[in-house]
Amino acid sequence: MALEFTTSYLKDSLSLFRKYKQLAEDAMAQVPDAQLFAVPGGAADTESNSIAVIVRHINGNLRSRWTDFLTTDGEKPWRDRDAEFASVEQTRGGLMQAWEEAWGCLFSALEPLTDADLDKRITIRGEAHSVLQAINRQLTHYPYHVGQIVWLSKHFGSADWKPLTVAKGKSADFNARVIAGELSQR
Repeated sequence: MALEFTTSYLKDSLSLFRKYKQLAEDAMAQVPDAQLFAVPGGAADTESNSIAVIVRHINGNLRSRWTDFLTTDGEKPWRDRDAEFASVEQTRGGLMQAWEEAWGCLFSALEPLTDADLDKRITIRGEAHSVLQAINRQLTHYPYHVGQIVWLSKHFGSADWKPLTVAKGKSADFNARVIAGELSQR
């Protein structure tokens, strides 16, 4: 997905959120269903999370932060953050349906905003944030977890892994093709 030139903070933010959402989806698509629920160190590794657990955490955060974004605290009383990290049997279909619905909360909250909304005051866990600060907070949080999803997907995909960006050892070729106009930058 090529970067689109814009001077609109909101347009750029939405583009970045979409880019990281798609990056996670492209990574998860390369993982067999069973590996979505696997922990890299096995059952003995009580500190690591499966891809599914990370997805559930992102989903919980998305729903909490972006539901009634301008009018209620971003940490909703109905959110059970600790439960997001518990292993629960689920299917890929159920996991991805919840993923889409959760991201829908973000897009529904941000798409109607204008630049005039960026300095509005909202709260997250009782702390005041401008809308701009709240967006930045999540633009650091979600990519952090998307990186974990990509790493785990690459780990489990192993020899069958198809790079999501420029392939290792292929930068010079990629750059030459971009300069020649054969490719758009990813």
